[in-house]
Amino acid sequence: MNIKAIISILAATVWISLSEFVRNQLLFNKLWMEHYKSLGLVFPSTPIHGAIWGVWSLVFAVLIYFLAQKYSLIQTTILAWVAGFVMMWLVIGNLDVLPYKLLWFAVPLSLLEAFVAAWIIVKISANKQT
Repeated sequence: MNIKAIISILAATVWISLSEFVRNQLLFNKLWMEHYKSLGLVFPSTPIHGAIWGVWSLVFAVLIYFLAQKYSLIQTTILAWVAGFVMMWLVIGNLDVLPYKLLWFAVPLSLLEAFVAAWIIVKISANKQT
């Protein structure tokens, strides 16, 4: 892995982390808090939870990097989105901790997140797929 690949992954990680923070802590924090409260739970927002989301962002960026080596920008976006978000929603939905009304906003915003992350990786790493 060359320096451009590492920089592209780190830049995408920053984008993903910012996108997740804005969506879940600024835009929809109240929705998450109320949903968890209705379940008799406390929404997990301690520093360790934030750190785990940082690791998730890095792993998601690495996945996108490897997908971008083989697939087009759109294919990479769709595959990464399914692996990163759809599967997560299936799991947290199955655990009954997903506020389903959030999906009206989360689906398009997460697609945008995955697309921009893939675009960052393709552009910085000089991947031939565009």
